[in-house]
Amino acid sequence: MTFLNSLLPSVCGEYCNHTPLNLFNSSQCQELATQAATGRNFTVLFKTATEKAVQVCLREDNYLAWLSLTQLSALKPVNEPYNPIIFYRNDIAPRLGEIIAFTKVAMEQPNYYLWGGTIGPNYDCSGLIQRAFAVSGIWLPRDSYQQEAFTKRIKKEELLAGDLIFFGQKQVNHVALYLGQGYYIHSSGKETGRNGIAIDPFSEQGDEISQRYYKNFWSCGRVMRSYSNSLTA
Repeated sequence: MTFLNSLLPSVCGEYCNHTPLNLFNSSQCQELATQAATGRNFTVLFKTATEKAVQVCLREDNYLAWLSLTQLSALKPVNEPYNPIIFYRNDIAPRLGEIIAFTKVAMEQPNYYLWGGTIGPNYDCSGLIQRAFAVSGIWLPRDSYQQEAFTKRIKKEELLAGDLIFFGQKQVNHVALYLGQGYYIHSSGKETGRNGIAIDPFSEQGDEISQRYYKNFWSCGRVMRSYSNSLTA
């Protein structure tokens, strides 16, 4: 395939993107799965290549998605494989203030809910959470149900600013960042939420939208360490 042949070989088998990329949930490249901000680390699964796309793995969160072959030129080989810096709770706690600040700044920008959005200004719920932690050097898994499994389960009464709140019915499908004093910030969808980033009360006393989320409360989680594919949840 011409596009694949244009990709320079990597001595360590990994690549880095020099422009932001959209990644998709199938080789047809029709529905966004996630996005990759400049500087992400990739492995390319050459054997999966089709006429349109090839599957890639994002090394920071071990996320699999499809990259259009027309975007392969954004990847450049790197000399050394990705080597994560692992943060633990003592490292994470001092960074929670800047993580919260990131989400509030993101809320102030014109934005709307974007399924698969992770690089702004438009995010999905878990994309906002992942990005907020990542800009402080702390990687989390990509999707809300993965974040729920990765964090330490805590009681509602134990919530501290910077903890995560998960929502869902049959399974986790939404995540928010707790701000303290009974409020959380999240990016929610158009049909059931705010169509973008907003702050809501974690209470059954709020408006119709916040009440709906409260009724679908699933669990609370605390980030105890950063993600590494060499660690298990």
